[in-house]
Amino acid sequence: MDKDAVLAWVESPLQLVGAAEWAAVEDRRVPVAGRLTAQMSATADELLARGARFGALEPYVGIPWSLLSRHGHWVVGDGFSGQFRLAASVLRPQRITFLDDGANAIAFAASLLGHRPYARPGVAERGLTTTLRPFALEKVLRLARRGRVELFTAFDLGAQRSDDLADRGFGIRSHAFEWTRGSAPAPTLPRTRIALGSARPVDGRMPLPLYLQWVAATAAAGPVVYLPHRRETNRQLEAVAAVPGVTIGHSDLPVELVLAGTRVPLEIFTLPSSTTSTLPLVLAGTGSVVRTGRTRTRVAS
Repeated sequence: MDKDAVLAWVESPLQLVGAAEWAAVEDRRVPVAGRLTAQMSATADELLARGARFGALEPYVGIPWSLLSRHGHWVVGDGFSGQFRLAASVLRPQRITFLDDGANAIAFAASLLGHRPYARPGVAERGLTTTLRPFALEKVLRLARRGRVELFTAFDLGAQRSDDLADRGFGIRSHAFEWTRGSAPAPTLPRTRIALGSARPVDGRMPLPLYLQWVAATAAAGPVVYLPHRRETNRQLEAVAAVPGVTIGHSDLPVELVLAGTRVPLEIFTLPSSTTSTLPLVLAGTGSVVRTGRTRTRVAS
């Protein structure tokens, strides 16, 4: 193992964007082990086209054991992952950088401090994942005490939580999608009113009829381009497409990549999700507005 060799291990498009941001800040070419999905492939191709400092991109299913064993510095997308826990328990990473896994970044930081269980919010864990939890956590905490763990995040972890993490040896670096904004072409959208799709009905967190009411109410005030969530079902998309005033915008890219680079103010409608934190950063300076349910977040001009 080369203890200084870096490998980004990512499982979702947003994590892959985080890896591109980290590589840009570090100004180094980073090889990537990425989960094999159509959305990940599309995102990787787009990031490379925009000049992301990626080395070899290795698609994988499961745990990339061989790659991890040869690289001492892991840039990890999902610290809650059962696969990460297993790999961290068996192998001996010398340094770990944690990227954002959406809004779970805040829960993960709280878990590192012992303020909540080391488990993904809302998920009932069992079996080997639960058994490995204390071993993986102790590995991370031990590395942190040696100054070898960092959180690279776009989310506001809170002043007290950040101070507590620093006291325990964790490094914290913030980013605001500077590379994503700087490398983005202007999006080609037929309208400036954007509705962001959600997987809440898929996850059982919101009945589909109620979700369609939200879409209809949004479109009733003016036509919208609807950007689907990557986990929406065909049934849900067909129902959304039938709502008057809705145009489906097809893209396999995360919304942060789709909207970055806009030259005109956008009005964006979304249900609560990590985009309420990421999009104000991505759209900073554009005069865009993000409306969440009945609330509204104005992007800094």
